[in-house]
Parts: sequence; structure tokens; C-alpha cells
Amino acid sequence: MVKRTRRKDFSEESSSSEFEPIPSSNKRSRRRRPLAARKAPSASQTVVSETYDTPHSLSQHSISSPGLMRPPLLEWYSRVHATRGMPWRKPFDPSLDADARAQRAYEVWISEIMLQQTQVATVIPYYNRWMESFPTIKDLAASDIDTVNSMWKGLGYYSRAARLLAAAKKVVEELDGRLPDNAKDMETLIPGVGRYTAGAICSIAFNEQVPVLDGNVSRLISRFLAIHAPPKSKASLDLLWKGAQAIVEGATCAGDVNQALIELGSTVCKPLKPDCGSCPLRPWCRARQISEKEEVENGDIEDLCNVCDPIPVSEGLDAPSVTTYPMKVERKKQREELNVVSVVEWRNDDDRWFLLCRRPEGGLLAGLHEFPTSPEVPTSISPSEESETAMTLLSSLIKSPLDPCSGAEDTAGSTTVRLVKIERAGDVLHVFSHIRKTYRVQWVVLEGGGTCPPELAQRSTSAVARKQGSKKSKVSDSSPEIESMWVHFDGVEEANIGTGVQKVWSLVCSLWLPKGNK
Repeated sequence: MVKRTRRKDFSEESSSSEFEPIPSSNKRSRRRRPLAARKAPSASQTVVSETYDTPHSLSQHSISSPGLMRPPLLEWYSRVHATRGMPWRKPFDPSLDADARAQRAYEVWISEIMLQQTQVATVIPYYNRWMESFPTIKDLAASDIDTVNSMWKGLGYYSRAARLLAAAKKVVEELDGRLPDNAKDMETLIPGVGRYTAGAICSIAFNEQVPVLDGNVSRLISRFLAIHAPPKSKASLDLLWKGAQAIVEGATCAGDVNQALIELGSTVCKPLKPDCGSCPLRPWCRARQISEKEEVENGDIEDLCNVCDPIPVSEGLDAPSVTTYPMKVERKKQREELNVVSVVEWRNDDDRWFLLCRRPEGGLLAGLHEFPTSPEVPTSISPSEESETAMTLLSSLIKSPLDPCSGAEDTAGSTTVRLVKIERAGDVLHVFSHIRKTYRVQWVVLEGGGTCPPELAQRSTSAVARKQGSKKSKVSDSSPEIESMWVHFDGVEEANIGTGVQKVWSLVCSLWLPKGNK
């Protein structure tokens, strides 16, 4: 049913009320929306809007015959499960003992964490390298954050890697080296594991009949049940989880059912161009039925749905399309940030060292190294103020007094550390999911102070890394972590730096590489 509503001049509407009713059928309960959330037209503008607003029963958002759907779904999955070459996908083997199932859970766990916000094709080589380095959870638990971050480098969201390490240590120390064999304990006891990940691991590794609901499955079930409501609302999520549970409950091989749903949502029920013709669930898909105007039973009017919102319909159409579901939500605008990055070099003849600082273990880029950075500076910062940020950072990082000078001098025998150059390199844009971060980069050159890089203010032992790379000197277990360190020129690219810092390094290198000054 398409409803056309014409709103009169905006100036005629009452300004005393904060809400306006949404036009709806007499058979439906009326919902009210804040006027502030709607874009107000001009005083003389007339608005014509069309919505598809058919009253329907809440029971239409539930699955009544999952047993009929599973055979075609699993038959389809048996033909496509190996197409994308995922090394973590293996047939369920009921003959495995407890240790073998725990190992299978470890493999699935690593793949699921890697796949968060990352495409399958990108994850495959990372997963293979990870399993070569950490074939078991005990191997992972015996590692350290620098080694783990080096294996994760390029995947982003480095806090995931830190949580994997923390969870592995907990499993080895407290859980006898085995991940829990049920989703409830998995979610409760393992850091970084939520309801979806717990369901994926335990259904695939232990055949537990628990649902999964990632972005792909959420979109698939939203269309399957024609749910048009804010997808992150509690009412929507309750319906989606209930639908996912109905599909997997009673399945002989729960892991295959869940993986089939994930694969179907990823490769067939895509966001913009779903391939409905090849979907094994096509006969039961309510979104398709609505889009093709098939006769649809509206259900019990005594149990009307109060979850769905009316659906806007494009001009010339009298029914929504499959891609109308799930309901579109406006994305938050990315926050803009400006950081001033000082690539600090100390040189002695042809010997070149660069200063790196470790980020905190929590939050963005957790535990990675970066060049000394002044975060979130005003966009109006002047060149002289940018230079001052370098002086401020150096005064806190280097123990020796800093003597600014206008140019390089013969400092071979001097015990004073001299600032001989600050040169602007340019800007680097690096986009995170929620931040557009601009790195304003400057090259800062120090000389003097002896034959070794200047002593750093915060360290547990010698902060000078070996020329072979960014390996730190050995320290006792009781020593605090080094927070800053000098890294030889040859080891900067091999250090635990993220993609954004790698871009900064490449930009600074361009200042001297064309001149052959290595």
C-alpha cells in the first residue's frame, strides 16, 4: 500500500509541539517522531512524500519453517564453501577429541578476529603467516606484544592483536590451555569475544547450536523477514537474533549452517546488487515477495508490528525493492584531527638514528611505535608553533640539555646536543573508521652529545636499538617497558609502526633520497 501525503506550508504548522504524528493506517498504532530530526522546508515549500506502509503482524518477522530452508541452504554451501580458499574452513569432524577441538577453536578464533572490519582476501595471507608463527594458543601466549604487533602490521585495529595475546595468556594460565567449548563461557571469559564471535567459534568447532549475527547475516535476515527499522535498535536486534537462532536450532551441523549464512550474505545478498536469482532462500524471502508484489498474508491484525518504520518509495514505483532492507542509517561524520609529527634524527658522521615512542597499550594503534607526535593541535597552528612542538617534545624525551643553533657545526667532540635543522616535509592524510587524521610532518635533526645517541629520559635500560633492526636490549622481567627508543636508519621500516607512520616515514625519506644523502 503506497500512501501519498501532502504537507501544507511549513509556516502553518504548530510551533508549540515538539513532535508531529506520522501518517498511518487507522489499523496501525501511530508513532511520533521529533520534528528536530526532520529537515524543515522553506516557509512556502510544499512537500510530497510517498511511503509504503502496509499494516502487518509482528509474527511475520519470525521464521516458522527453518527445517525446510536448511537443506537448500546447505546444498548451496557445499558447492561454494571452498571457492574463496579460506584456510580456516574445514569440515566438522565429530571424531576429534577435546584437544583437537580446542585447536580447531583456536584456528577459528584467530580467523574471526582478523576478519573484523577486514576483507577475506586481505586476511588469508595474514592468517597463514600467523599460524606458521603461532601454531597453537600456547605458542601465542609465550610471545610478546612487539612480536604480535609485527605479525599484525597492516591489518589495523591493533587493539585486537593485544586482546588476542592477553586472552591467550589467560587461557594458558587459567583454563588449562583450552578455549571454552560453549558460547556462554567463551563470551564471558575471553577478552575481545562478543556474542557473534562466541557463536561462530562454538558452532564451528564444537557444533553448538548457537546463532551468529555479523553484518552480512544481519542484512540477509533483515531482507528475509522484511524488517524495516533502525538496525541497531534493541527491537531490531532482538528480531534478528531470534531469526538467526531459529535457523540454526535443530541443525545437525550448526557450524555449516552459520557459515552458509555468512557466505550467502557476503557473496549473494550483497548491499547494493543482490543476486536474488541464485539465492537458495529465495522462495521464503519476504523482501523479494514485497518487491515483486506477490500476495502476502498480513497476519493477525491483533498483533500488529510496532517495530517497522514506513518505507520511502522512489517516484514511479509502487513497492520497495529488496535493497530497501535493512533500513538505511546516516553514518556519523568522521572527526577531523591534525597531529604534528616530528621525525627526530640524531646523526654522527654517516651514522643515523631515529627516535620512536611507544603508544599506550589501550586505544587507537595500541602498543605500536610512532615518531614523537603532538596530537590534536589547532588547524590554525603556525610554522613557528609547529617548530615549538618539536622543542617541547624533545625537552621531555631527552635527558641532555638541547642547544638550538641555526646550522650544522663541527660537533664531533661536543657533549652538547644541538638542534641543527627543522624542515617541513608536508602533510599525510590517514583515514581511520571514525577519524580523518592529518599528520603534519617535520624533519628534526640533532647532532653532538657524544658518539652515541642522546640518553633518553624514560627508559628501563639502554634505549639504543641494535643497527640490525629495532630489537631492544634484553631486560629483566621486573624492568618496566621502554617507552621511547632510538632505532637505526636501517631498522625503521622493520619496527612496529602502523600504516600511517609508514606513510610519514616515506614522506620524510623523500627529502633526502633524491639527493642521494643516505
